[in-house]
Amino acid sequence: MYEVLDDTAAQIILAIESGDSIRRVAQHLHTPYETVRQAVNRLEDAGYVSYDDGLTVVDERVRDAALEFVAASASISPPSIEEAYVIPQFGDWPFAFARIDAVYVWTQGGYQVGREPNDYPLFLAVRERDVDAWGAFFESFDLPTAFERQPREELNEPLQIVLEPRASLDIEHVEGYPVIPRDETIEYMRENYAQFQSALAMFDRMYEDLDLGVTYRETERAQP
Repeated sequence: MYEVLDDTAAQIILAIESGDSIRRVAQHLHTPYETVRQAVNRLEDAGYVSYDDGLTVVDERVRDAALEFVAASASISPPSIEEAYVIPQFGDWPFAFARIDAVYVWTQGGYQVGREPNDYPLFLAVRERDVDAWGAFFESFDLPTAFERQPREELNEPLQIVLEPRASLDIEHVEGYPVIPRDETIEYMRENYAQFQSALAMFDRMYEDLDLGVTYRETERAQP
């Protein structure tokens, strides 16, 4: 029975919220629907989950074992950038992508700035009372946390988690990602206008209800 619990199956167990559909879990994990469906069938046959008016994990001990499995895998093979965006969803506390990542999420991956694959911070807004819990959670994945971006030379791996503690969270969702509200993201971009002028123009094009009055045209480079 234990051979059923591979990395994909473990992530599915962790991503399930009681009553979820297979499609919703696939969206949370950013994994093809058919991959999730096949894994859910194996998990159901093994007795790990039930599917009656939505998915349910039959025993919290199964979820605990899945978390240990995924964390152990991460300690052996460090998570990719794509996987790092999924890992926070395995935690037990609310969060929202913030700052640069809020821009990244609201532009549906269309705008990326100030990060490279070998130096990649993720910015998460969390509740103040959950900060210690999040720190311990990410430590189990060998992901360092701080309240401000740390210099690359002080880190062993390229990924780091920057936590932004808040008294409370206002969370919206874009393509399965929890994110701070769009208005707050726009305010952040305006406060850092030089860095995000082109992103503001992208927002204007993407969202018909906005009229930000921003125009941006990249200077064409001379062809060699």
